[in-house]
Amino acid sequence: MGITKTDAYTEEQNRIADLCKAIGHPARVAILQKLLSVDCCICRDFSEEIDLAQPTISRHLHALKAVGLIAGTIEGTSISYCINPERWREVQAFLNGLFERYETGDNGCC
Repeated sequence: MGITKTDAYTEEQNRIADLCKAIGHPARVAILQKLLSVDCCICRDFSEEIDLAQPTISRHLHALKAVGLIAGTIEGTSISYCINPERWREVQAFLNGLFERYETGDNGCC
């Protein structure tokens, strides 16, 4: 398999692909679910609920932060993580728009 030619796609398509890659791991989904259920967490809060080593959880947090879904604030020697509400709403609007583009009816497929 060759290298993906990201320049052949729109900026929006590449951004959404990066986002989907970031949330495409069950540990990252678990992290997002945890953050949606509480206002803020530090890394050790995740390791108490997700059966992964802290360095692994830190890498997953980094991937989610890189696409802007979460934000981190340094508090002493810990970093507190929370959902980034602006980015979350942006992603929600895009995904809703994508699903709304589908028109039900006989499209001749299968």
